[in-house]
Amino acid sequence: MSLNLAAILHDATQRNPEKTAIRLGGMTLTYGALDGYARKFAGALAELGLKRGQHVALMLPNVPHFTIAYYGGQYAACPIVPLNVLLTADEIAYHLEDSDAVALVVWEGFYEAAKKGFARVPTCQHLIVAKADLSDTADPEGAKSMIGLIGSAEPVAEVPATMPDDTAVILYTSGTTGRPKGAELTHFNLFYNSEYVASHLIPLKSDDVMFAVLPLFHSFGQTVIQNGALHAGATILLQARFEALETLKLLSEHKVTVFAGVPTMYFALLNHPEADAFDLSSLRYCMTGGAAMPVEVMNAFDAKYKVNILEGYGLSETSPVASFNVLDRPKKAGSIGIPIRGVDFRLLDNDGNVVTDLDTPGEICIKGHNVMKGYYKRPEATAQSINEGGWFRSGDIGTRDSDGFYFIVDRKKDMIIRGGFNVYPREIEETLYAHPAIAEAAVIGIPDERSGEEVKAVLACKPGQSATPEEIIAYCKEHLAAYKYPRVVEFVDALPKGPTGKILKRALRES
Repeated sequence: MSLNLAAILHDATQRNPEKTAIRLGGMTLTYGALDGYARKFAGALAELGLKRGQHVALMLPNVPHFTIAYYGGQYAACPIVPLNVLLTADEIAYHLEDSDAVALVVWEGFYEAAKKGFARVPTCQHLIVAKADLSDTADPEGAKSMIGLIGSAEPVAEVPATMPDDTAVILYTSGTTGRPKGAELTHFNLFYNSEYVASHLIPLKSDDVMFAVLPLFHSFGQTVIQNGALHAGATILLQARFEALETLKLLSEHKVTVFAGVPTMYFALLNHPEADAFDLSSLRYCMTGGAAMPVEVMNAFDAKYKVNILEGYGLSETSPVASFNVLDRPKKAGSIGIPIRGVDFRLLDNDGNVVTDLDTPGEICIKGHNVMKGYYKRPEATAQSINEGGWFRSGDIGTRDSDGFYFIVDRKKDMIIRGGFNVYPREIEETLYAHPAIAEAAVIGIPDERSGEEVKAVLACKPGQSATPEEIIAYCKEHLAAYKYPRVVEFVDALPKGPTGKILKRALRES
C-alpha cells in the first residue's frame, strides 16, 4: 500500500477547494490555490532535474511559501529538510552537506547567509529564493525565483506512489549533545501523527481557525498546526514571529479557535498590560508543549480566558506527539498526559531496568508508530537511541502516577547531582514561578568543589517588580529541601530563548 503526505492537502482540496487554507496579512490562499501552487512547485523541481528521493532544504519562516514548498516536495517525492531560519552561513553549509540536499529554498530576508553557506556545498546545485512580492519573478544573481519557477512549471497531476516507510521529512535536532542530527520521519509517521491530532486529541472542524506562530520549520508547528489544520480542512492564520500585542490583536480580529504555543508565549499574553482590551472568547482549544509548562501560568491563563490548556509531549524523533492530556479525562496540571493511541511509554533507571514503582523517576522510553526510522547516515547514533525492540530513549526523566499520567521531572542532561543527591531543576523552577516577582526562571548546575555541582537560578522579574538574591534563596528554603534550594541567584533582563520561545539552558551553562 502506498502513502504520501501530500494526500493530506489533496484530500482537503477535493472536499472544498474554495475554502481559505492560509492567511498572512493581506495574502489569502484557498485550498485550490495552495494545492495548485504545490503541484506546480513539484513540476518545477522536476524541470530543474531533481529525481525522486533527492532532498530539498527549506529555510523559510511562517509564510505561505513554506507550505507550498513543503507539500510541493511531497508531490515530487522529494524529502523535505526544514532548517531554522536563524542559521549562520557555517551552519547552513553543515546542514546542506549533512542532509545531501540538492536544492535550497530560502526566504529573501535570509538570502545573504544562505548564499554563503550554499556556495560551500557543491553537491547542493539549486538555490531558490522566495519573495514576499508575488509579482517579482526576476531571478537573483546565482539563484532562481520560486515564484518564477512556479509560474512557468507544469503541475504534477497525481499524488506520487511512495511507501509508508519512505522518508518524507528530515528534521534536525537541536544539537544539545553534539552536532545536529537529522531525524528521518516517514510518510506514515507524519500522516498518522497529524491525523490523530486533528481527529482525536482536539477534534478539529473545517470552520476552525488555527493560529500558527510556532515556527513551521519546527516539529510542533509543522505537525500539530500546519498538517493538523490541513487534515481538517481548517484555516491557518500565520504570524511570522511572536509579538504579544500583535498576537492578541490577531487572535481577537480573526476569531481564532485553536492556539498552540510554548510556555513563554502564554506568560507574555497573560501578563501584557493591554491584554484585557481584546476579546479571546472564540478560543476553543489551547495546546502547549516544547518545554515544561509552569502550573501557575497554566492555571492563571485558564482562569483568565476560560479555556483549558492541554499540555502534551514529544520530540522531533517522535513526529512529534507522543503523549497528551486528553479531553475525555480531567486534566492534570503539570502532567504531559497519557501516551497517544498506538504509543507505549516505559521508564528506565540508570542501570537500564524498567521502573515499576509509581512516582519514581526514570528515563522515558517511547515505542510506536510515531518513532523515526533513524538518524540520517548515523547508524551508530540510531542504535544508541533506538534498541532492537524499537524503544526510543528520550533523554527525559519522568514519573508515572496511579492513573497512568506521566510527569516530566527534567531532561537527563539537565539533572544536577549535588552532594550525591539528584536535583531536578523543574521542581525548583515551579517553586520560583510561584513567587510574585518572577516572570521567567531557569535552574542549572554549576561546578562546585565541595558539592560537585551547585544549584543556580537565573531569573527575570515581572515589569515593575524586583527581588534580591537573598530574598529568593530564603523563599526557596521555605518550600524546598535543603539540598535543592539554589545557593546562587542571578537576575537578567530576559532569559535566552530559541526560535520556538523555549528557554536555552545550554546558553546559560556556556555563559
